[in-house]
Formats: sequence, C-alpha cells, structure tokens
Amino acid sequence: MKKYLLLWLLPAFQAAAQSSPAAPPLTASLGGVKLTFSLTAGRPGYAVTYDQKPVVTTSRLGIALEDGQGFAGPLVLTGSELKDVDETWQPVWGEVKSIRNHYQQLTVHLRQPAAPGRRLDVVFRVFADGVGFRYEFPRQLALGNFVVSDELTEFALPADHQAFWIPGDYDTNEYLYTHSRLSAVDNSAQVRSSGEIAVRVAPDPQAVATPLMLKADNGLYLNIHEAAQVNYPAMQLHVDRASHVLTARLVPSAVGGKAFLHAPSCTPWRTLIVSDKAPDILASKLILNLNEPNKLPTTDWIKPMKFVGVWWEMQTGRSDWKYAASADTLDPQGRLIPTGRHGANTANVKRYIDFAAQHGMAGVLVEGWNVGWEDWFGNWKENVFDFVTPYPDFNVSEIHRYAVSKGVKMIMHNETSGAATNYEQHLDTAYQFMNKYGYPAVKTGYVGRIIPRGEHHDGQWMSNHFVRVAEMAARHHVMVDMHESVRPTGLSRTYPNWMASEAGRGNEYNAFSTGSPPEHETIMPFTRFMGGPMDYTPGIFKLKNFEPTGKRQVHTTLAKQLALYVVLYSPLQMAADLPENYEQHLDAFQFIQDVPVDWDDTRVLAAEPGDYITTARKAKGKDEWYLGSITDEQARTQPVKLDFLTPGQRYEATIYADGKGADWQQNPTAYQITRQVVTSKSALTLKLAPSGGAAVSFKPLAGK
Repeated sequence: MKKYLLLWLLPAFQAAAQSSPAAPPLTASLGGVKLTFSLTAGRPGYAVTYDQKPVVTTSRLGIALEDGQGFAGPLVLTGSELKDVDETWQPVWGEVKSIRNHYQQLTVHLRQPAAPGRRLDVVFRVFADGVGFRYEFPRQLALGNFVVSDELTEFALPADHQAFWIPGDYDTNEYLYTHSRLSAVDNSAQVRSSGEIAVRVAPDPQAVATPLMLKADNGLYLNIHEAAQVNYPAMQLHVDRASHVLTARLVPSAVGGKAFLHAPSCTPWRTLIVSDKAPDILASKLILNLNEPNKLPTTDWIKPMKFVGVWWEMQTGRSDWKYAASADTLDPQGRLIPTGRHGANTANVKRYIDFAAQHGMAGVLVEGWNVGWEDWFGNWKENVFDFVTPYPDFNVSEIHRYAVSKGVKMIMHNETSGAATNYEQHLDTAYQFMNKYGYPAVKTGYVGRIIPRGEHHDGQWMSNHFVRVAEMAARHHVMVDMHESVRPTGLSRTYPNWMASEAGRGNEYNAFSTGSPPEHETIMPFTRFMGGPMDYTPGIFKLKNFEPTGKRQVHTTLAKQLALYVVLYSPLQMAADLPENYEQHLDAFQFIQDVPVDWDDTRVLAAEPGDYITTARKAKGKDEWYLGSITDEQARTQPVKLDFLTPGQRYEATIYADGKGADWQQNPTAYQITRQVVTSKSALTLKLAPSGGAAVSFKPLAGK
C-alpha cells in the first residue's frame, strides 16, 4: 500500500519541487572568503567571493547516475548545519612542523523527489584561503550500489582569466604547460612526448587537467584542484571558451561508467585556493587539511632521505636497463647473452654506494636490476616482471652486504609496464623481498597501457590501486615513490609512507626530448606540486654534451639546479647526475650535501607563476635556513630580506650564485660561491642569470 501511495504522490512531489520558490541562500565564511549555497527551482548552486570580489559566480552542483535518477535536480532542501573547527596537527614530515586546520563547515541536506528516499549531502569547508566541497551519499535504503555517469560541478569564472594549463589526458600529466587566456584553451595540437615519439591522447580538445592555476586581471590568483581522491576517478575540467565556465569531467572506466560506489560514500573534495598574493597560493595547506589524518599505526620507520642512483646514465644513453639484446636469444647453455651495456651491474652499483657513503647521501636507487627489461615496453603483456629475480650480473646479497658496510640504504625499483594486476599479485612477495635485503623505499613505475585492459592511469580502478600499494608498503614498513601515477591530492597526510610521485614532466625530459623551457620550474609549484611532493630529480651538473648526439641540454644554469632543492619540495630527493660529474664540482655539490629534506618552517618570499620564485625553509630541529631563488628566461635581480632568521643570531650565509656571464644556453656551468655574516636585519641582492638561480645556506655562528 505504501509503495502505491508513494507512486501516486510522486508527480505532486516533482511539481512542488519545480514550482517552489527559491530557498533562502545559506552562507559560510572565514577571513575574506565567503561561500553562498543556493537552491533555485530545485537546482543547487554555489558562489565564492574573496574580499567581496567574485571568485566563482553562481555555479551548478550535482551528480548524475546511470539509472537516470541521480542528483541533477530538481532537489529539495531538508536541512543544514553550520559549525566552526579550529585545530592543529603535526605532519610526519613536510614543509612545516605543524599545520593549523581552521574552517567553517556548512552541510546541506538534499532529497531527490523523483526517487523517494534518495538523499545527498553537500559539505562545504570555508578556509581563510579558499573553499573545499564534496558530495556525500549517506547510508540509505534507496541507494545501495550505484554508478556515477557524470559529475555536474561547475566553476563559473567571472572573466577570461590567464591560465597555466596542460591537456586533460586520461593517462599522463607529463606535458609542457601552456600560458594563455581561458578563451584560447585548445589542446588539439598538444602532444605527449615519449623519446622521439609524440602521441596526442587527450580526448577532449577543451579539457584541461587539474591543478589549474589562474590569474585574474583584478589581481586575484586562483587554483582549482581536488583533495583526497580515493575510490573515484580524477577530475578534469572542460573549458567553455565563450562563457569561461569550467565543468567537471571524470576519467571513465573500461566499461564506460565514471565511478562505481556504494552508500555510504563520498566524492573527493573540490578545492579552490584564492588570494591576491601569489606566494599565498604556494603556502596554502588547504588540500592537506581536507585529507583524513594519518592511518598508519607507527611512523618512526619513515625517514626522508636524499639519494643517488643508477638512472641518469640510462636516460642519457651511456648504459641500458636491459641485460641482453633480446629475451629470445640465448647462448648454448640457455642463458641470456649480455650486451655489455647493462648499467645495474654489481661493480657499477658499488661505485654509486661508495659515492653516497663519501658524500652523505642516505640511499642508492638502481633501475634495470631485474629480469624482464628486454620485452617490457608497449607490448601489453601481463607477466613481464616478477619483481624478485635479478639479472646474472646483479648480486643482490653482495650488494646488500656492501651497502650495509658503508652505511647506505638501497632503494628498490619496481617497474610494472602498466600491468597493475600482475603487480598486485606479486605485491606481498615483492615487499618481503625488500624487507629481506633491507630496502626501506621503492620507486614504482607504470609506463604503458594499463592492465586491466581499458582502464586508465587516472581512473577509479587505478586510483584504488595506488592506495592499495601504499597500504601494502606500509605493512612492510616501506616508503613509496610512485611514477606514472595519478597526480597527488594530499594523500601523503593519510599515508605518510607515500612520500612522492612523478605525475608531471620532470627533469628527465631534458635528457631524451627537446627538454622543458626555462619557465617550467616556475610554473610547477603552482600546478603539479599543489597536491603533494614530486620526484623531479634535480641536481644535473653536466648541462651540455651529456648524451651521444650532443644536441640536447638542460635548460637551466647549474646554480638553478641547486636552487630547485629548496623550491621544489620532496622528502625523497635525488641527486640525479653521475658521480663523476659531481666530482668535478664538489664545492657546488656541498649545497646538495647540506640541504635537508624535512623542514620546520617554509616562507615563500616572492613568486609569480611563470616568472620567478624565491623560497626559504628552516631545517627540521635546527636553527639552519636554506633559500632557493629561480627565474625564467629573464635575468633578474632579486632582493631578499632576511627577517625570517632568528633575531639577535649571527649566521654565515654561503651563497651559490650564477657566475659572471652565466646563461643557460651559452654558459650554464658558470657559478660563484661567496660567504658573508648576516642577521635578521640584513638583506641580500641575488643576481639571477637567464634561467638561472641562487641557493643559500644560513648556518648559525657560535656566540651569536
């Protein structure tokens, strides 16, 4: 009887929702940020202002489901709550010692009259530097298993902002950034470079990836991204070039749906960070604050570290990952025939261990150590690697003993060739192998098309896979650096052993492609780094003539490579060049030896996306500061006030700067090192060459 009564009343519910007057707006605010929720003709929307300036004008909210009875509207408002939260938490590692989490939360309860019993909550958190919001599906009988077909979230921008963007590719974020107006966004000519091969795979010519950095003509800076991407695909943004409305686009699954959920569940947080000062964007902790607290029972085994590795020599063609020319060509005894170019051999690895031990590098990464590299790329095979079988010239036990004797840790490399299902089948065995031979960290890789077939690097299935890997690694007390992964969304707070990711165009592109322009590193902190640390692999000292053709070069000066250790944060930080190249410049290498990878404080002193960044950081547990300053293709004079130093304390400032005539194209290795005594009342004037930089260490002097 109740069922028939509901069916009889349904048209009345629908008509009431469609004809009812607009509900009174609901607001939440903190500092200069104000969020307004509205429900007009049953259609939910929101708007954001900053110091009364429009950031996002009234924009649509909603979730479409495959069964056609989702939360696109018309909806009915059934209630709301407003609360204030102000707390402080301490990250296991990071850019600051403690983080304040202060916000006002507005929770809006909605009901779908067209599907009686279906309920949706929209939760907004308003911070002093922006807004986060997400959709929550409460436990309800009317919504068990369901499929999200589209997310209707919009970001209606008030004007044609400048944008720093890359295409919305389902499988990679390794693009160069384009700086243009939103009205000029067109990725149809964009390509993803892989060696000498360029392939365009972005499906929507007007879709861009997040994080998206925007600058308004009225002086506001806006960053759009997401936080806590768990059990959900990555969000991209479709740009309406005429109206400047950005609409959420979710990466699809192999079978066409976007997200497969079961109530209770929720989406990731959609984030907007806003300020009238560019450095404030970089200083924001909004994304970390929107993630769940640490889930690991113990964290004392998590140790940020610097490392060197058998890697750059393969990138530059001096050696190879594979042991033999072919997996099918064997000698009479049935063994692989070596080419003589295999980099991951015992003697060569020992050379890197010796260098690490001599110069205070905690770890050594070795790629190409395990069987399978002859037949790994682009073949869509599932069982290329087993992650435990070394090549004949890589003696695992001997290398382990040698590293222990030198006080150096080995870093594992697990390339999956995109076969994520195969990796999951071997996860426990692979991590037991790491435990047996004392590997505290692993660099994973997912080059190629994903298996299961048809899934994407940035889809829901792989999003869950990356979390599963982090969880398995944590059970074995292993830190993780994930390459070819979904771009980060602050999950390092929840899984602090998930130290870094690639998910962007790193320094390696200078080795095997046309490279990255001088502005690249001044854009990355405003884009790729907004969600978490990147394994960018800085520290290249041989900037020209490092590969066989002699045609490629790194598009920075040597001093800029040093500055990147401060500007581009990672708790797993590589000194990426070859030992012999460092040995020619040990005075400059001293900065890499000294610079920490864990910090108590961070100050962004000056910044403008695409132009320049100057950052100062205080070492964990010490009264030592380190500063990095970088510029684009323009030479600059950067004044720096040292008021971040402890008042009354004298410091020795060691300044690693571009030398006379330094220029990234003609004279990239020219640098000079000077020293002077400074206090918090002092100031420096740093002269940055084209695509140059400066790195400074501040160490306290005895007796003040």
